[in-house]
Amino acid sequence: MSPESAEALQHVRDRRDVNTAIFRCTRAPGSLVLEREGNPTPDELVQALPPDGARLTIYELAFAISEGSRKHETLLILWMSSNANAQEEAWTAAYETMKEVLPNSHIHLTARRAEHLEYRRLVALAG
Repeated sequence: MSPESAEALQHVRDRRDVNTAIFRCTRAPGSLVLEREGNPTPDELVQALPPDGARLTIYELAFAISEGSRKHETLLILWMSSNANAQEEAWTAAYETMKEVLPNSHIHLTARRAEHLEYRRLVALAG
């Protein structure tokens, strides 16, 4: 991970009003650049991802558990549309690196279609 990528990740961790960071790869192998940050709903997250590309996303999912309390889980999502297959090797390398940088994120998934990021499915994975 490049110093710029690590700095962007730390920036997102420090912000309380941000639950999402979307990264794109640069031409340098393994180098990520923060493309967008914000506080989207799962539906808005899907809309923010390119329909014909790939992105690496850190998403803090908030949901209620059966006792009624709120829970938060950090998800690491590799968005890989069907049109981005040629880029899969580079993205997979960045994804593996990010797993090491996020030791508290236990939920890692590869999403290839919008249905893979539906709220109920994400909660099922996190819960």
